[in-house]
Amino acid sequence: MPTAIVTGLPVPGSSLENDLRSLGFDVRMAADATATETLLAAVPAADRVALVDARFVGHLHALRLGLTDPRFPLAAVPGAVTAQPAARQALTRALARETSEGGGTALAVDSLADRVVTALDADGDDVHRPELGSLVAAVPADPQARNEARQSAAAVDEEAVRLKSAVKGRDGFFTTFFISPYSRYLARWCARRGLTPNQVTTASLLTALIAAGCAATGTRGGFVAAGVLLIASFVLDCTDGQLARYALKYSTLGAWLDATFDRAKEYAYYAGLALGAARGGDDVWALALGAMILQTCRHVVDFSFNEANHDATANTSPTAALSDKLDSVGWTVWVRRMIVLPIGERWAMIAVLTAVTTPRITFYALLVGCAFAATYTTAGRVLRSLTRRARRTDRAAEALADLADSGPLAEAVRRVAGRGLPGLAVPVVALLGGAAVVACSALTGFGGVLPVIGALVYVLTSALAVARPLKGALDWLVPPFFRAAEYGTVLALAGKAGVNGALPAAFGLVAAVAYHHYDTVYRIRGNAGAPPAWLVRAIGGHEGRTLLIAVLAALLTASQFKVALTVLAVAVAALVLAESIRFWVSAGAPAVHDEGETA
Repeated sequence: MPTAIVTGLPVPGSSLENDLRSLGFDVRMAADATATETLLAAVPAADRVALVDARFVGHLHALRLGLTDPRFPLAAVPGAVTAQPAARQALTRALARETSEGGGTALAVDSLADRVVTALDADGDDVHRPELGSLVAAVPADPQARNEARQSAAAVDEEAVRLKSAVKGRDGFFTTFFISPYSRYLARWCARRGLTPNQVTTASLLTALIAAGCAATGTRGGFVAAGVLLIASFVLDCTDGQLARYALKYSTLGAWLDATFDRAKEYAYYAGLALGAARGGDDVWALALGAMILQTCRHVVDFSFNEANHDATANTSPTAALSDKLDSVGWTVWVRRMIVLPIGERWAMIAVLTAVTTPRITFYALLVGCAFAATYTTAGRVLRSLTRRARRTDRAAEALADLADSGPLAEAVRRVAGRGLPGLAVPVVALLGGAAVVACSALTGFGGVLPVIGALVYVLTSALAVARPLKGALDWLVPPFFRAAEYGTVLALAGKAGVNGALPAAFGLVAAVAYHHYDTVYRIRGNAGAPPAWLVRAIGGHEGRTLLIAVLAALLTASQFKVALTVLAVAVAALVLAESIRFWVSAGAPAVHDEGETA
């Protein structure tokens, strides 16, 4: 149980002790700094501990934000500081210094908690200070100041602030105006009944899977039900994040669930639409797989660009300045957010088209919309990259190398090749190598040797592309080029096989590999590093899998190739899921709740 040590002389009429208990703290009183140090030493090392000035005046939610957020080892608001077990030593050291300097006298002039925070800053410790906005958190020095602070707190609708802060500050048009106005109240309803974000996330997944099952029936009633349930799933998807922010219930498991279930829901729904179309005699598995590939590659573009540039120095460009200027014009903000087809707009479009049209039309619209959005966003990012003078860090290069997912074949070729390619040759070679293997697979009959030759060329070019650190202006394009090459090869060869079940098997394989790539992204974003090297080697890396699939297509019959794709999909899924689950439920995973991607 977390412990709150209230420092200083008690203030008559203060609700501080009850407020801290309502937040789950075991409250202990300490009249001076020496007593505080003694009580701190008695708190079990595995428990969170907080120091709070007895004169604190402010909103309960201000204390909640400052003292209960599990994502930060150290956090503070005026008059209060907290430390999780990982930061206990830093807090103890800072308090010991303040105790020796203050001589253990009663606190009558200033706040011990604030002095400890100053000492932590001086020691270089990272203390999180939440944005309070209009919320009040203060340590008044006299009765008049205390009365003024109480009046300021009474003038603010704390619950309204809490509800507003539960909604993401930046979201799509559909989500902002058609979902969040009521989903925030659903989040509060869940919080008051003790529901957790993980439970809501799971409910969202189950709703989407039921929607996919309805779509798989192939009936008009099933399609209508599927569209309604898909919107309901998206409402719950918004609610889980709002609940996490409303109640500050962040967790390692929640990070994994929220980071992966969005993709699982959408791609399962694609499969449901394809199954429903098949019941009506229309084979749209190639369209379903194409939509999944396009959407996955869009996300990799987002992730790679952000990782390459978020900590770059001298990171300015005329294109970025123009974009910022456009964002200052109200209506352009929403237009630009909508045309990239973020998840809210995309799911709304899919739901409506499912209900009133056919799966084929739904996939056509999805492919056209996503292709336009991908072209728009990628072109803008290329322009930014070419016009900015940015010096990218070793961390960014390492992140891009991890996102590339290169395996043992690329590593062996890289050692032989030696030095890498200069400048813009890196993404160009990655693009040409990927285009070669996809073209060889798509433009020849099934069972030919040309795809194998293309795959061998791809192994060589992909090794050359990552032979040096990826710090070039457009090197962030390398991972999405690799994703498009691998997934496109699987689609082309499965389509050429021409047997029932080959494209669904390819869909499963790409889904399993894509999960691995998303898992890599979210580990990097959580500052937890990429998946272990043994896992990348075990599943071959992108170039190894591409070559293996090309060889299997050349050596096996179409029916045997379908079986091989299925076995490979199961093997990859088993390995990556086992390692992912092990990581995300372990103590080493970051305690976050993913904010979700706008796309």
